[in-house]
Amino acid sequence: MKILIDADGCPVVDITIDIAKTFQIQVVIFCDTAHSIEKEGALTKIIAKGADAVDFVLVNEVKAGDIIITQDYGLAAMVLSKKGYPINQNGLIYTEDNIDQLLFTRHVAKKVRSHGGRIKGPKKREKENDEAFKKSLIQLILKSLNTL
Repeated sequence: MKILIDADGCPVVDITIDIAKTFQIQVVIFCDTAHSIEKEGALTKIIAKGADAVDFVLVNEVKAGDIIITQDYGLAAMVLSKKGYPINQNGLIYTEDNIDQLLFTRHVAKKVRSHGGRIKGPKKREKENDEAFKKSLIQLILKSLNTL
């Protein structure tokens, strides 16, 4: 098992590395050339810029039981199809039960924006988000370890 991070704009890279060290799990950071992120305790893979280029490289490396940190619903759906465990930066664990609704909501928001409408952006990140993420990440690690 590995933890793969879709790292462009990801606020929980350091938290992930700290937790992964506790469980002796390898962390791989994926980013494009505009966001080179080098962290001690993790391997970084820098991908050439391009629409969804990082996502496609990342999903091609997913193995069953891997944990993937992303806020991209499309990537999460692909990870689920490969029996990986996707989670977002706020601790939301993507599942077969919630991914369709999340993708639909994204589709509706895109339609609203394309017709000139506005959608509220995300709330300011708070300490509670980090705590929820830590709890969910540990839960996924234990789940993945139990299925190996």
